[in-house]
Amino acid sequence: MSNKTVTVQANMADGFAISADLDGHKVMIDQPIAAKGSGTGPTPLQMMLFAVGGCIGTIGRIAAFQQKIALRSMQITVEGDYNPAGLMGKPTEDRVGFSQIRISASIDADMTEAEKQQFLDEVCARCPLHDNLLHGTEVLHKLAS
Repeated sequence: MSNKTVTVQANMADGFAISADLDGHKVMIDQPIAAKGSGTGPTPLQMMLFAVGGCIGTIGRIAAFQQKIALRSMQITVEGDYNPAGLMGKPTEDRVGFSQIRISASIDADMTEAEKQQFLDEVCARCPLHDNLLHGTEVLHKLAS
């Protein structure tokens, strides 16, 4: 099977607000007012964790359809720990990104706890974002020409 490319263009004008038009959906990230943002959207860190939870939920729905599981709902909590010193340009021994990300899911389906755990394990193994977090994906950056 061939690879697919997903492209997102993020646009920043004044302040900290960053917007994008994603398939006709206006998406906005920002910083809180207390951090000199305008508070018009979640922070990039919150959006990343939301994307991970959203991906797990989406793959959960796909897997449930495929396995004919009556999945009534999933609540996915994603938490991440980071030291903000690095992103503020301050010296730190810590990495700039999350040092740990924790995912917890509540699954409403007629399954035993063991079956729910097995289902969650499979869903996380199939989730592209979960995979990107587990394995060091090559990231390249350059100035646009």
